[in-house]
Amino acid sequence: MSVLRVEFINPFVQASFGVLERVLETAPEKGQLSMRPSVFTTQQCNVLMGVTGAAEGQVLYGMSLMTADRIASKMIGQPIKTFDQMAASAIAELGNMVTGNAMTLLAEAGFVCDISPPTIIRGGNVKISTLNIPALVIPICTEMGEIEMTVSLRSR
Repeated sequence: MSVLRVEFINPFVQASFGVLERVLETAPEKGQLSMRPSVFTTQQCNVLMGVTGAAEGQVLYGMSLMTADRIASKMIGQPIKTFDQMAASAIAELGNMVTGNAMTLLAEAGFVCDISPPTIIRGGNVKISTLNIPALVIPICTEMGEIEMTVSLRSR
């Protein structure tokens, strides 16, 4: 089994807090970290981002549909009544922004990586094979609800 490196985790924590503070205009708080043997989510709305390069694996941003609607409403500047294509696009862009910022921080630390386009996964109890890459779950609490960031990366 691969070892999860702290140098891969901190850029995602830093990037998520920076992006969420700018986009949501609120100060997020980090919840209790936990480990999982693979990427698994019970959240209703998830953004999956693939990472390749010096680090490889997946990052998953999961949240309830209510949290996704609130965040999308803030990003779009108008209320979202149902989780539609525009809301999905906003949530996908949030995942893109956090992961893109984390890639910049990883590159500054000497780990040059690329990301895949975001994939939206709706529905809970989704398991994603991570090829024996352990996953660190980082709950991020905001005024709009909790985002569960799951980072599953290994050295290439």
